[in-house]
This record gives sequence, C-alpha cells and structure tokens, in this order.
Amino acid sequence: MIISSAKPFEEILEMLKNEDDIFVVGCNACAAKIHVGGEPEVLEMCKRLEDAGKHVVGWVIPSAACSVASFDSLVEKNPAIKDAKTILVMACGSGVSIVAGVVDVPVYPSNDTVSLGGRTQGEVVPELCAMCGECKIHYFGSVCPKSLCPKHLLNGPCGGSVNGKCEIDPEKDCAWELICNRLEKIGRLDLLDITWDAEETTEDSV
Repeated sequence: MIISSAKPFEEILEMLKNEDDIFVVGCNACAAKIHVGGEPEVLEMCKRLEDAGKHVVGWVIPSAACSVASFDSLVEKNPAIKDAKTILVMACGSGVSIVAGVVDVPVYPSNDTVSLGGRTQGEVVPELCAMCGECKIHYFGSVCPKSLCPKHLLNGPCGGSVNGKCEIDPEKDCAWELICNRLEKIGRLDLLDITWDAEETTEDSV
C-alpha cells in the first residue's frame, strides 16, 4: 500500500490560485484506507474549495486512481469531468500521473506521497513517483522527474538523450522529453522558467 499524507489546505489553495472549474478525483484504494482520498475526504475537499470561492464541477472516486483506464472511464462515472479546466487528485503520485495521462488539462496533487507499503499479486509496477514527501509534480506536467529520470534532474534535460531515449538506459524515454511534451500539450510551457534546488526543492523564479 502506498502511504500518502494530506497537504495543508492552504498549500492546495495556493497551487490552485489561478485555476477554477475544478474536478476532484479520489481513490478508493490506498488513499481511502488511510483517509486522504476516500468519499468523506473528497466531499469535504469539494466543500472547502467551494467555501474558498472555487467552482467545483464534480467529483469521482475510481476503484484506484493509479489504474484509471481512460478518460471515457471517468466520464462514465461522472460526465461533469468534461467541463473541468483543472483536476485535483486525492491520491498518491502514481495516481496523479495516471490521471494526467488521460486528460488534457492541468492536474494537481492534494497529497504528499511518503512511503511504499507493499506490492500486489506479485507484480512490480514501474516507478511513477519517488515518494519524496514534498510533491511538486504539477510543475512538471504531472510527470515525476525524480522517479523517471535516472539523474533525478529538476532543472531540465542533461542533453545526453538520443532520439528521445535516456543515455543511461536507452530502453527508457527521456523523462524531460515526456515533461516538455506534456507541458506543451496542456499549454503550460511557462513552467519551464522555474528552477529548483535539487537538495532543498525550493522554487526560485528566473
């Protein structure tokens, strides 16, 4: 089981300060079991967002946010997601990444992923989250460079990729190519103008 902790609501509001028409996606697996993404928490989040002046278009709780099959599968549960301009995912970093892979709008995390609690049915799933405990995945198009880049680069590509493949592991796509493609797709290439301290993960505008 993946262990997550809820971000302070003030931090979530700060992330969403320029966003509206929000759709909330919970998780009926790990996040529900530890009370950071089940139905009570999702309903409470919707209420707090509305009380803070945000427009919430709807919510849904898939069986597991990290196994959402497609955008259509979310539409089947709640068609209101088609009106969303922003998605808030109340799950682990993997859930954020999976949801981001099926939508064309910005996706934000409400939780920090802090540890991995186990595996299921003997299957090891490729890392989508480094579980650093300080989730800033939304700055990278909801693609985690700490887990997908062997060099854990936060300030852009190393320049060593060949035809979009990682120089360290040529079987893997370059994480930063995935990040740039995703940011371009959602119209947020401006986020590339942020630099990061690899140790302190502090944000500085350049």
